Amino acid sequence: MRAKIRDTEIYFDIVGAGLVADGAQWQSQPVAFIIHGGPGGDHTPDKPTFSPLSHKLQLVYFDHRGQGRSARGAKETYTLDNNVEDMEALRQYLGVDKIIVLGTSYGGMVALTYAIRYPQYVSHLIVVSTVADSRFLIRAQEILAERGTEEQKAIAQRLWDGAFENEEQLREFFQVMMPLYSFTYNPNSPQPASPPMTLSPDATNVAFGGFLRCYSLLDQLHKITSPTLVIGGRHDWICPPEFSEEIASKIPNADLRIFNNSSHLIRVDEPEALRDTIAGFLVYKQ
Repeated sequence: MRAKIRDTEIYFDIVGAGLVADGAQWQSQPVAFIIHGGPGGDHTPDKPTFSPLSHKLQLVYFDHRGQGRSARGAKETYTLDNNVEDMEALRQYLGVDKIIVLGTSYGGMVALTYAIRYPQYVSHLIVVSTVADSRFLIRAQEILAERGTEEQKAIAQRLWDGAFENEEQLREFFQVMMPLYSFTYNPNSPQPASPPMTLSPDATNVAFGGFLRCYSLLDQLHKITSPTLVIGGRHDWICPPEFSEEIASKIPNADLRIFNNSSHLIRVDEPEALRDTIAGFLVYKQ
């Protein structure tokens, strides 16, 4: 489905019923916006992990502008601010009041910014494998220098420079870097079936070559008022766990969980534990 909002068209998909029977009564399910990472990816890799939560939540997946199945446009519009405002416009388009906001990686940056800007519409905030300021760029390069192969260091330079020339180069980057993204990665293991992810190098380049270099929310995290769960992976190379700890320390009464057998892709390394943690948090923080 597509929503024509603001100056773009956003692709979205909904998993789970809005109304469910509870005996003789019908109850509305809470609505969760699932915010994908990147920038430059799409929502499809999130579905296998999070869609089982649809027995308790109505899940709204969407692709950021210029990414996935959403409309392309002027590259200079592929910004964090526009991603946040597009998300708010989509909430209004769908006629939803309060939402659960769940963002992973770059999606976590969007989620944090949204919760700061629109606290009145956030019932719960969940951020996974994310950071609150640009210092992660330097720290990730330090970790890569320690752990990475020469091939990984070389191909990562395209990321730091924001210099991917096409989708094939971006896809090659993820293939080479996957052993760092996933703590349990085994190239000989069969990969779970999922729709092919559409990669958008323009969005990646605009972010890493531009606005992520001056990104900072640290002095605003105290404005978040919703119950908040912060999740990090112990072996995360690009959003290392010290940044999850920092986020949790600055949001009032935030819960922090570090997954000891995960890198950046906790949804790949420990999917069941991730779902259980999220479900438990939502029940406990009702």
